[in-house]
Amino acid sequence: MTASGGRPVDEGTGADTAAADTVAAVVRQWRAVRPGLDTGPMEIIGRINRCAALLQQAEDAPLRRAGLSRAEFDLLGALRRTGHELTPGELARETFSSGAAVTKRLKQLTERGLVERRGDTRDRRVAHLRLTDAGRDLVDGILPEQLAYETAVLSGMDGPRRDDLAALLGELLGQLEGRLDALRA
Repeated sequence: MTASGGRPVDEGTGADTAAADTVAAVVRQWRAVRPGLDTGPMEIIGRINRCAALLQQAEDAPLRRAGLSRAEFDLLGALRRTGHELTPGELARETFSSGAAVTKRLKQLTERGLVERRGDTRDRRVAHLRLTDAGRDLVDGILPEQLAYETAVLSGMDGPRRDDLAALLGELLGQLEGRLDALRA
């Protein structure tokens, strides 16, 4: 069931379920002191930011057990899913990370024997990176466990609602990736 505006309603109580979250409280406070402001964007972006913060605080349990951060796993995953060597710059673009952050993480992953570097034969300044067998085995072993963990995190939403949310977030992400730089000006 949904309330006016398409917000979800608790079937048992008929209450607007979005009204109970922390962002709803912030929006109510802003409406009390600045009733003329449209707080609609805050309801979306605030909730996305709050969800991201809570997910980061939870620190993906399977990754933590493997001694990996999400950022390290993202680097390993990029090397695994692309199926070929990448340069540090390509890894930075693939994982939306800074070059300095990639360099730091790669040093740790190389020391752990999960990634190996190969110098470019034509340009010694360029490094090519690939997973070691141990790195590939780690990614292949942990990915199903990580996906099960993420499924459990989302278990409060049924399949169709998760699909709708994924589609809406994909639409938002596509728009942001296409024009966010223009909005910064």
